[in-house]
Amino acid sequence: MKRLTVPLLAALLVLLAGCASTVRSNVTVFSDWPAALPDQTYVFERSEVQNKDLEYLNYENLVRNEVRRLGLTEAETGKSPTLKIVLSYNVNVADVRTVQPVYVDPFFYGGGFYGGGFYSRRHFGFGYDPFFRGPPVVDYQELVYQVYKRQLHVLISRHADGKSLYDVRVNSQGENPALTVVMPYMVRSAFAEFPGKNGTARIIDMKITD
Repeated sequence: MKRLTVPLLAALLVLLAGCASTVRSNVTVFSDWPAALPDQTYVFERSEVQNKDLEYLNYENLVRNEVRRLGLTEAETGKSPTLKIVLSYNVNVADVRTVQPVYVDPFFYGGGFYGGGFYSRRHFGFGYDPFFRGPPVVDYQELVYQVYKRQLHVLISRHADGKSLYDVRVNSQGENPALTVVMPYMVRSAFAEFPGKNGTARIIDMKITD
């Protein structure tokens, strides 16, 4: 099977780059958020590794901004919170292979003008039309590229007994391996229409802005 020629590959890469202007996320929510929650103070529950991980702390701050918008308040040091938030994420890479039909000019298909390049010849009496090319020839080219599968999981639960109140998972994929670019939009998607309906899944598109 043939691989994509340079012009066709370039065209497809341009198309993929255009899609990169939007972050599409598959958001799944499990919610048991109480109708009334007088004390909405919380803390982030972190591992020792996360305490020293600057990337994690950056994403934690994104979640902090979102829950502040929802009315939650980070508990002061030494005071017992009502809620705790656990945050995790990862990214995996996968090779994707697709086969695309390519229409080839029959005049050049098979080796040129004198090298079997004609797809067919039309006969007129005792002669033929040497410039008749016939219908286009369909060839198939293979495109191989990498897709990055990104996952975000945020769990808000009661601090006292660990009962889950809001459990959201966000999955997106694209050609950009940098989580720092897409994570702000994945976090926003995680809290869209908060607290949402229990056991629902939906697709959320967010345009990337500078």
